[in-house]
Amino acid sequence: MMFPIAEFQYLTGAQQTYRILKPWWDVFNDYISVVMLMIAVFGGTLQITQDKMICLPCKRAANESCQAAARVPHSAGQSRGIQNELDRHQYSYIDAVCYENELHWFAKYFPYLVLLHTLIFLACSNFWFKFPRTSSKLEHFVSILRKCFDSPWTTRALSETVAEERDSKSPRGKNNNNSSVDRNPSVLAAEDVEASVPAVQRIKSRIELGLLDQTDAGVLDKKEGEQAKALFEKVKKFRIHVEESDSIHGLYMFQTLIKVVMFLLIISYASYYVGYIRFSVVCEAETENLTGFGTFYCAHPLATLLKILTSFYISLVLVYGLIAMYSLCWMLRRTLKLYSFEAVREESRYSDIPDLKNDFAFMLHMLDQYDPLYSKRLAVFLSEVSENKLRQLNLNNEWTAEKLRQHISENSQKKVELHLCMLSGIPETAFDLLELEALKMEFITNVTIPPIVAKLSNLRELRLYHTPAKIESAALTFLQEKIKCLHVKFADIKEIPLWIYSLKNLNELHLTSNCYIVPDRLRELKKLKVLRLKNNLHKLPQVVTDLSPHLQKLSINNEGTKLLVLNNMNKMVNLIELELVRCDLERIPHCIFSLHNLQQINLKDNNLKTDDEIAGLELLRQLVCLKLWYNQIAYIPIQIGSLANLDKLYLNKNKIEKLPTQLFLCHKLRLLDLSHNNLTGIPPHVGSLQKLQHFAVAENRIEKLPVELFMCKKLRVLQLTNNCLETLPSRVGELVDLTLLELRGNDFVVLPPELGECRRLQRSGLVVEDKLFNTLPPKIKDQLMGIVRERA
Repeated sequence: MMFPIAEFQYLTGAQQTYRILKPWWDVFNDYISVVMLMIAVFGGTLQITQDKMICLPCKRAANESCQAAARVPHSAGQSRGIQNELDRHQYSYIDAVCYENELHWFAKYFPYLVLLHTLIFLACSNFWFKFPRTSSKLEHFVSILRKCFDSPWTTRALSETVAEERDSKSPRGKNNNNSSVDRNPSVLAAEDVEASVPAVQRIKSRIELGLLDQTDAGVLDKKEGEQAKALFEKVKKFRIHVEESDSIHGLYMFQTLIKVVMFLLIISYASYYVGYIRFSVVCEAETENLTGFGTFYCAHPLATLLKILTSFYISLVLVYGLIAMYSLCWMLRRTLKLYSFEAVREESRYSDIPDLKNDFAFMLHMLDQYDPLYSKRLAVFLSEVSENKLRQLNLNNEWTAEKLRQHISENSQKKVELHLCMLSGIPETAFDLLELEALKMEFITNVTIPPIVAKLSNLRELRLYHTPAKIESAALTFLQEKIKCLHVKFADIKEIPLWIYSLKNLNELHLTSNCYIVPDRLRELKKLKVLRLKNNLHKLPQVVTDLSPHLQKLSINNEGTKLLVLNNMNKMVNLIELELVRCDLERIPHCIFSLHNLQQINLKDNNLKTDDEIAGLELLRQLVCLKLWYNQIAYIPIQIGSLANLDKLYLNKNKIEKLPTQLFLCHKLRLLDLSHNNLTGIPPHVGSLQKLQHFAVAENRIEKLPVELFMCKKLRVLQLTNNCLETLPSRVGELVDLTLLELRGNDFVVLPPELGECRRLQRSGLVVEDKLFNTLPPKIKDQLMGIVRERA
């Protein structure tokens, strides 16, 4: 007995699973099929348990009918009636022969026909639930649908987030019935549902829809958030899989056609043959040799009941068929391969809910016949806006303010910066860090900057590295006023957010890319003063020269790609600082000589082998800083002396072997960096640089220091690391302002005690081996160490 019970429970569960996909006509037809099945069972039972035919022999037969016999007077003592002289077995035989030969086949097999038709109808109604190609999709769809309906995201979490938005937009105590007020995204079906259900059910529907008070709605925990996130992925993958074909729609159409054809066939023959069910039947049987009679007059006891059952069955089939024809007309009249969420989009904020097609659309049309609320709840998981809100909620739960503070640091510009890398968005808790001055987002593919960013009143710098960020209008208004510096790194120009061109107060822009395209819309930045480009340009873009009226600093890092065309640079007359880094330049570009306002030139890491064109820089009267470092320069031309106003000169990381005396005609030099070259000596003319404060000759082959070097009384930094020096002149004590002296990597034996006269020199500023430091007198060592201890 256990197997039938288990089987019944399985069938009941399957029926409960698929009932939401059964339209009302299929449900109604299922009930009709059950009644048909009862008719078949009842009719068959009657034919089995009741006598099939009752026959009597006919004494006189004429014209295929039984005639009345002549009346014979009977005498006293004789029995009255017709005497046939047949025993019981002969009657049974005659009944069987006449039932088999003379009873019409429709009356004979009616219950079995009803059973056959009913089974076909049931099979047609449920075949799409059993066929493997369709049942697997339907099972998956129903499973996902129930999870979507019961998901905490569509109940507690969604109502909580929406309640916050509603409270922020609709102050308490005011009338919120104005039609211009935005509707909440959880009210996907509230109006439709509430207009058609009683008050009690309406309350239940509002609870199911997530229309709960903020105090009643629970917080979406991490587990529930991950489940909802996985559900979004399931819906997305299921949609891609199901929308590829229309097999479910085709199979349902086919089985509906079969039901209509069956209806027409049954009505045609059943209506015709129902008249052949008669109570009286004349039977002509060849039984004279057995019974002595050949004609029998028979009665079919079930004829009247079968005729009633047949009429009732025909009426049921008629109703069944009309419903099937309605179903067929419904499918032919409507476009069931497309499903639009236009009504849901109008009712909610989820304007991005896509329209569906093929089998997915058909299943939702069928689902609407059961309850439209299911489709509207499923729509939440088709919306990217809803998914982003869930992602944001999960992000807020994971990244608390305390955790974010661990990622705060000070960047190269000494600004308090928060670095967010490879997240799904911006945690809202980040906007509680009011001390932030810079925000760096890296590899965040789907992020929208919300209006709450206005809380960061100190924000001035924004870095977007491979982050095509979107922005809301209120947030853009804030950033237009506050952002002064913007860094954008991208692989494709499409990753550049278009809203950055509306930052009207932007002063500094850094663009980093591996392509050779510079956006033309840069000319919209009317207050841009600093532009840094790191990409692979072949020529200077026209849009850069169009910025010349207000651009003061231009930096191009070409990543080793040769920059060929620079002729249009001569229009940028307002440039104060110019950097051409890694542009594979072999000479100083002549167009630079016409930029009379230049104060700094940086030609780092090019292919300069000589700077013979340096004489042209004499035209730049305001030039104070020249960086020719990281090149292949072998000698310095004598024209260097014409740069009388030069304040800083970087010639490190070259191949210079000798210094011309004209170099020391630049009397205003405060910084001279000659480290990492091939120098063997320093000319005594170095003493003429009375304003020199920083002198670096580390990583050379210098064997002796000229005493004139110590005439530069303002020296604060002297870098002599890794040379061939054997002695340090005692006049080093004359450098009383010295704070950094690097001596490591030389051949010194002892250090002069005159180092004690360098009052500002500390042990931390004296870079020398410990062994060599110990050669100083104890008093001098204590003096240097004492300064450290006092400060400690």
